[in-house]
Amino acid sequence: MSEDRAATLQRIIDYLNETKTRTTYGVIAELLGVNPRQVGQLLGDKRPEASWVVNGKTREPTDYSDAEKHADLYMTERIIESAEVFRRNLGI
Repeated sequence: MSEDRAATLQRIIDYLNETKTRTTYGVIAELLGVNPRQVGQLLGDKRPEASWVVNGKTREPTDYSDAEKHADLYMTERIIESAEVFRRNLGI
């Protein structure tokens, strides 16, 4: 993964953790310019910090055990479903 792409992904993950908000694999893919199926690979190991990225249909992180999910994952129903939100809020 390029440094720019890695830095952008880390900014997104940080934002999701700070705001305790989920987003979809598709939104992340659009922002990074990759296929949605690649996003899981780019996120790396399943861990609470990355569990904010979810499947748009199930609204769940794919193949995460309960122990791998962030404790606050269900704190809100809100899911960011637009890449424009990140572009506006993070300037990316």
